[in-house]
Amino acid sequence: MGFPTQRPRRLRQSETWRRLTRETRVTCDDLVYPLFIVPGVRVRHPVESMPGVAQLSVDEAAVEAKRVLAAGVSAVILFSAPDHKDPQASAFLDPNGLVPLAVRAIKAACPEMLVWTDVCLCSATDHGHCGHVLADGTIDNDSSIETLAKVALNHARAGADAVAPSDMMDGRVAAIRRLLDAHGRANTPIVSYAAKYASSFYGPFREAADSAPAFGDRRSYQMDPANAREALREVELDLEEGADLVMVKPAGPYLDVIRRVREQVSVPVVAYQVSGEFSLIKAASQRGWIDERAAALETLTAIKRAGADLIISYFAPDVLRWQRS
Repeated sequence: MGFPTQRPRRLRQSETWRRLTRETRVTCDDLVYPLFIVPGVRVRHPVESMPGVAQLSVDEAAVEAKRVLAAGVSAVILFSAPDHKDPQASAFLDPNGLVPLAVRAIKAACPEMLVWTDVCLCSATDHGHCGHVLADGTIDNDSSIETLAKVALNHARAGADAVAPSDMMDGRVAAIRRLLDAHGRANTPIVSYAAKYASSFYGPFREAADSAPAFGDRRSYQMDPANAREALREVELDLEEGADLVMVKPAGPYLDVIRRVREQVSVPVVAYQVSGEFSLIKAASQRGWIDERAAALETLTAIKRAGADLIISYFAPDVLRWQRS
């Protein structure tokens, strides 16, 4: 047999060659870091199911924002777990609530950092659902989007650089856009959780955000994991309603959806590497089964390669350190 004339290995023979010919790169500019805000002062409470992640009081969130900015991460997304919970999620309408206070504190500490806010009702309701619950246990879509729009406006007035509705109610992007525009916030972008699936990978997050539903599940409003064409419909509807960026959540189990969305739209595509994805890597690495750094970077690269422009990830502050070492 003759020797092969095509030898792809020629470009893999050293790290320098591999680096020069690398097709996909993940940088800190691609990443958004989640922060969980809780009541109190000097609170830094570790989330047991998410090693390295903590619930933070407002003052500690500002400290954490400065730390991750120094690590190269220039955007955070805020979630909160208020003490007061009621059927109407009234804690999220308070202009001096946890998220508005945290937005102001982080912007004061790090003016150049972009602060996104998650817009949902689940962690401020006593029932734990993402919208208002009727007497028969169903989620009322239209009253829910009115409240969601008010929550988004509350965050925008506090100085949020973007609002990110994650509830999956129909029409909420349009409701938010109308209210923001009517109150002088036309320049506030909407990052829509356009294709958010009813996933089994959200468990650790619900500990961090204290947002587990008190009854039932969220399958009547979050998407069926079996559906991909429906995700494209959801994305198109949100763009028609005024979304500026669209998100696929989770990321790793839905790389095919990320790719299909990327091919369909021209706006930035965000993917959320969710808590379960993070905790699986952490747990396996702690047992010596996998290399945490290698696995995290490989999964982030796969998400970017699939077509995500931005990735929300709990690994975000580690990326620059790993890439330098």
